Amino acid sequence: MRDVIVVGAGPTGLLLAAELRLHGVRVVVVEREPAPTGQARALGLHARSVEVLDQRGLLERFLPLGQKYAVGGFFAGINKPWPERLDTAHPYVLGIPQNVTERLLAERAAELGVEFRRGLEVVGLSQDATGVSVEVAPTGARAPGASPADGDPTGTAPVGDETTLRARYVVGCDGGRSTVRKLLGVDFPGEPARTETLLGEVRVAVTPEELAAVVGEARKSCVRFGTMPLGDGMYRLIVPADGLAADRSAPPTLDELKQRVRAIAGTDFGAHSPRWLSRFGDATRLAERYRTGRVLLAGDAAHIHPPTGGMGLNLGLQDAFNLGWKLAAEVAGWAPDGLLDSYHAERHPVAAAVLDNTRAQTELLSSEPGARAVRRLVAELMDFDEVNRYLIEKITALQVRYDFGEGHPLLGRRVRDVGLGRGRLYALLHAGRGLLLDQTGRLSVTGWADRVDHVADRGEELPAPAVLLRPDGHVAWAGDDQADLRAHLPRWFGAPVPATAATAV
Repeated sequence: MRDVIVVGAGPTGLLLAAELRLHGVRVVVVEREPAPTGQARALGLHARSVEVLDQRGLLERFLPLGQKYAVGGFFAGINKPWPERLDTAHPYVLGIPQNVTERLLAERAAELGVEFRRGLEVVGLSQDATGVSVEVAPTGARAPGASPADGDPTGTAPVGDETTLRARYVVGCDGGRSTVRKLLGVDFPGEPARTETLLGEVRVAVTPEELAAVVGEARKSCVRFGTMPLGDGMYRLIVPADGLAADRSAPPTLDELKQRVRAIAGTDFGAHSPRWLSRFGDATRLAERYRTGRVLLAGDAAHIHPPTGGMGLNLGLQDAFNLGWKLAAEVAGWAPDGLLDSYHAERHPVAAAVLDNTRAQTELLSSEPGARAVRRLVAELMDFDEVNRYLIEKITALQVRYDFGEGHPLLGRRVRDVGLGRGRLYALLHAGRGLLLDQTGRLSVTGWADRVDHVADRGEELPAPAVLLRPDGHVAWAGDDQADLRAHLPRWFGAPVPATAATAV
């Protein structure tokens, strides 16, 4: 029996699988698509997601394939300058297509030994006291002997006659229409789509200057309309649809896209040779619970919202980063009571805040007179640095603070990467273990040395004598008292075990 089945090979599922394997968990990723689609639904990683990659030593793989942006417009498209001095070593958005992100995360997972089963669709699920049984059926696995799809480092495992997979835990990372969530019977309350937007990646027959001039004029009356260069002569066109489609799962035609572009801009730019056509609505829903026994939900399976602000993929990656080490601890047997349940307790409120954020942004994108008046007011308020910074930190998840109770101001927050006497903080987190960064040189993690690294070093930017970091980089304790530290270690790292020594690095 495997330890964990991850359903879905999108960014959330891939990062989760890699995090689990980092701790030796036997994990298999089950994906209904026989090969990656190559579609780039999301185009960027916000600062906190960039930090996540840096904390695991992955950022250097991403930077050469992306572009750093520190420009305005991320909140409801209101074009205000990017705030200065954000509390991060990565004060930018990394522009990188989702399909590239997926490829790099799949490579990471494969390197760590994650098992992939592509071309399998989940059709049933049941759980008992010892594990979860997942019924699967083939949906299009490649023929035996065929080569892996271009850009897919995982290949496609032969399906064979296996119709049931079993594991101790299952995590549904299978998107907004999650089969796992539906089989669990988890409620998905919220609002259905009221508006719809068409998206196309196409070539155009006009110069970039002509395109920019027309778009700039059209956006004066329709802020939901826009274009984005994708390189290699391709552009992403985004335009409001004319109502809701009867079948929202069916992509629009090129003619439908061009008709709507003409209606807004007065020209269709000679759009041709579509690479991808899609439609999306503004449905906003949040799963009632993230855990049902031995089955958990993450990413879009747990929450959906409009893509305004680009938070969706990032929210899913951060779900996976929060869950991975906790589920690994549960599998390993050292997780303290309530650790796995803290995944829901911490991430559900974060998602609720993101949904409210996108609701607010969606209202500000309306062409109604009242909404336009509020938009103008918000634009004026964003001229105040504190307001602009607050809104951008919400979008980039830099202000997320988990409720760990009363204590040091750092408690529950993530810590930015800081320079130390012998390197930098994030380089110490690559193994995914807890970390006691001790500037006093007097503290000890004796009894927890198998789960927590102890580094005695100093950093001028660290505003505490010592900090205990969870594997996701959030501060579990700060101070300089050994007895107080020992009182806090069991909450996150379980009971102490005999150790020969706890020697500082």
